[in-house]
Amino acid sequence: MQKTRNLWRWLAVVFFLSFAALGWIGREIYLDKPPIPQQVVSSSGQVLYTGEQIQRGQEAWLSAGGQQMGSVWGHGSYVAPDWSADWLHREAIALRNIWAQQQFKKDYEQLTREEQAPLDVRLVSVMRSNTYDKASDTVTIQADRAVAMAQVAAHYEGLFGTDPAQDKLREQYAMISGSIKNADDLKALPAFFFWSAWAAATNRPGESHLSYTSNWPHEPLVENTPTTGTSMWSIASIILLIAGIAAMVLFHNMQREEEPAVCPEKDPLINLQLTPSMKATLKYFYVVIGLLLAQVGMGIVSAHYQVEGGSFFGIPLAEVLPFTISRTIHTQLGVLWIATAWLATGLFLAPVLGGKEPKFQKLGTDALFYALLLIVVGSIATGWIGTLQRLGTDYSFWLGNQGLEYTSMGRVWQILLFVGLLIWATLLGRGLWPALRKPSESQGLIAMVFVSAVCIGLFYASSLVWGQKTHYAMIEYWRWWLVHLWVEGFFEVFATAVIALLLSRLGLIRTASANRAIVLETIVFLFGGILGTLHHLYFTGSPTSVIAVGAMFSALEVVPLALIAAEAYHTYRHTKAAPWVEKYRWAIMCFVAVGFWNTVGAGLLGFAINPPISLYYVQGLNMTAAHGHAALFGVYGMLGIGLMLFCLRGLTPAAKWNDKLLKPAFWSMNIGLAMMVFMSLLPAGIYQAFASIEHGLWYARSAEIIHSPVMETLVWLRVPGDIVFAAGVMFLAVFAIRLLGKDQSQPVPVLDGQLASAKS
Repeated sequence: MQKTRNLWRWLAVVFFLSFAALGWIGREIYLDKPPIPQQVVSSSGQVLYTGEQIQRGQEAWLSAGGQQMGSVWGHGSYVAPDWSADWLHREAIALRNIWAQQQFKKDYEQLTREEQAPLDVRLVSVMRSNTYDKASDTVTIQADRAVAMAQVAAHYEGLFGTDPAQDKLREQYAMISGSIKNADDLKALPAFFFWSAWAAATNRPGESHLSYTSNWPHEPLVENTPTTGTSMWSIASIILLIAGIAAMVLFHNMQREEEPAVCPEKDPLINLQLTPSMKATLKYFYVVIGLLLAQVGMGIVSAHYQVEGGSFFGIPLAEVLPFTISRTIHTQLGVLWIATAWLATGLFLAPVLGGKEPKFQKLGTDALFYALLLIVVGSIATGWIGTLQRLGTDYSFWLGNQGLEYTSMGRVWQILLFVGLLIWATLLGRGLWPALRKPSESQGLIAMVFVSAVCIGLFYASSLVWGQKTHYAMIEYWRWWLVHLWVEGFFEVFATAVIALLLSRLGLIRTASANRAIVLETIVFLFGGILGTLHHLYFTGSPTSVIAVGAMFSALEVVPLALIAAEAYHTYRHTKAAPWVEKYRWAIMCFVAVGFWNTVGAGLLGFAINPPISLYYVQGLNMTAAHGHAALFGVYGMLGIGLMLFCLRGLTPAAKWNDKLLKPAFWSMNIGLAMMVFMSLLPAGIYQAFASIEHGLWYARSAEIIHSPVMETLVWLRVPGDIVFAAGVMFLAVFAIRLLGKDQSQPVPVLDGQLASAKS
């Protein structure tokens, strides 16, 4: 017990010190972010853009789909360009041509290499020089460059407007005509794209070859190449990773081998008595399956748009379901169905672990269900309507689609979801309170479930921090608090603690050992994971210290994953512990799959892109999508399905439980995911990486590459994996529907007492 108390103290120290450091770095990002000037003027005194236009352009892009329609600074979707890289390249090409015409009366490409060389040198000097004057809050642009900017701006106004000459390019980018309807918004959009590209190439004050985004994206024309720090910290992170894995293996081998748990002869849950609130969670799990089916459908549509742009096998589906909507729903539902499965598991287990049903617990469980259903349906509907009708920036921010990946729902829905999560944490706490007050071997595990649940509720507040006019660098900082810390952090701690509780209550692992192990694992995970958040922010207008800290701690994130595969094997052995364990086989197999995908998806594919030098070239390419699919569904999705199956086993009479469909469901989903990742997404990412390294990010994300024969073939190669995966989801859905069938058997005898008294 003393050892466990010490571990809890260390957990508290790691938690508070890590968040203090993350907060301090957030302050540094705020202070060093690229300035938004009051105005951008030409050397002749003409006002090109105002600060208000830059800000309004950001809002206009986000309201039109934002990160679901291309990306800025590498964050967003992959069919349309990265607009920062695209503007930077287009402006550089236009400016060189202007000079070539002025001096030689020819286009740049018609010049000899000797004639081109001085223009290349001049281009670098002009594009990298920082002409921002802090006193007047003004950026001054050379007259020739202002002409080039006007040419590029006209391209974007036509592309996001209704220019018929841009129809083909819009189709290749999976965009709809008239993405932005308001004339002032359309005029302001190029101002934001210019500013994001200006920050990417312009040297920081006092620096000779370091832009506000640490020279990202790769653009040889303006000598945007990796910094020395980007390379050095990548090497350091790899060395730290190897050292960390070695230390963990040594620590693991030094631990005294404990006697394995003695498996009970009978299922400890055989006499589980269902309370009203536990029965009320059943509907949550059917919503989970419905949302999963919808996500799969939207994923298939979104993937197909990469080939046809505005059609689905010739059907003009984009007229009612454009890519920005289908991808928004796909990414949003991915988080929502997984979260719903975990929330419902907590509500199901709370009375079991606490030993009694709190008063009005069923009422709270029912009310929360309908509130969550309203949020899911309402946020999707209002986002869909807002995108189709182009209802403008205010509507998009408050009710529609904020345009931010994984955090797209309007602010009103975010507030309601935050309130719902606080209610969930309260309901869970009420159910767990008796167990939290009563000393027992499992008290530490229950405390970890409760603490992580409170963090899940409270940390969703990070989605409410930014506003409509918040600087884009700070939006990204707070967005990754939500996506990385909320989803990848506290939800994972919650689910891991719940799994440990379930296995200990089944008698498959020792409670005392699980208690110590879960606290130790949480310490190791949060030690790397909290500051590891910064690997998402290397090139988002942040100071160079972010690269150093993010590289080292994101390497530490991978260290505990090195032994996950061995842990998965031990989990698999539990299925052979006793004959009665067979009825939990597929729930446990889902936890085994979590171990596999943690090693492969989160570990191998994650670290493949995490070092700064790697992410410099592959950020915004399908390498990230390969990691995202393998980690999000493989780890968090399989966790959710495993927990759901465990709860459904308790909610279903034994005679109705027929898990023959679970075997094809399990293997189809996992094999289909592997096919999707390794036959399509990963090869596509590697192909793009070659283009990015050789020519620049603009080229890797251009229509020439995205719609090349190689890339389109790789997109089509998703189809076999999609079919196998979708079949697995259908098997799961049919299995769940069959559980609702009429029970023809004799009633199963109910219980003598709660699980809490079965094993404490």
